[in-house]
Amino acid sequence: MAASGIAGYLLGTIASADVAASLASNGQADLRSSGSANPGALNAALTLGKKWGAAVMVADMAKGAVAAAVGRGLAGPAGANLASSAAVCGHCYPIGRSGGKGVSTSIGQVLGTFPVYLPLDIAVGVATAAMPKWTQRTWAATAAASVTWVGTSLLAFRRAVPTGIDGPATVWLPVGSLISSSIIAKRFLDIPLVDGKPRDDDGVPAERNDEQVRSDDDDIGVHRLDQPTEPS
Repeated sequence: MAASGIAGYLLGTIASADVAASLASNGQADLRSSGSANPGALNAALTLGKKWGAAVMVADMAKGAVAAAVGRGLAGPAGANLASSAAVCGHCYPIGRSGGKGVSTSIGQVLGTFPVYLPLDIAVGVATAAMPKWTQRTWAATAAASVTWVGTSLLAFRRAVPTGIDGPATVWLPVGSLISSSIIAKRFLDIPLVDGKPRDDDGVPAERNDEQVRSDDDDIGVHRLDQPTEPS
């Protein structure tokens, strides 16, 4: 079991966003000082372009799914859940640098431990993020998806629902979902405020409107690398 956790954590620490930033900009872009300052898929899309953002999202999801596969090989379903939870921890809290928020890696965890639940997980997140009253849409969607993920995992365990990969759910499914959801919630709460207000996913105070954000892009130093710049 310990080997599963260690392997999962190490997989989670792979800096997908940093690799993408280096490849996209010849080492010039730093996602921790651009956009939302978060080394994750959304900030990669904002700073590097949508294709790079998608690549980071897929890579981060793969970390959670691969960790589950490695953990399963080492210690069965318990190892799969432990390793994929540890991958989320490694993504959010790597040693020696700041980590991402863990959202994509947790989706990979779902894919690797409870794939039949994945459509509901995505649907809850998308539906919550689409609600117009939310200013912190990523946080709202993640919170809703996390609560649903933990609750559904617990229900699946109590009713011995097939997971789609490991047979009937064991107690390790809700344990793993609770661990990763708690880590992600802690990571979101760690994000510093801007002028005493929470930042939205574009790295600016959430209460500012879209027109203000667009007009201030140059002032806050946000430039998408896939868009041409105006000649000076």
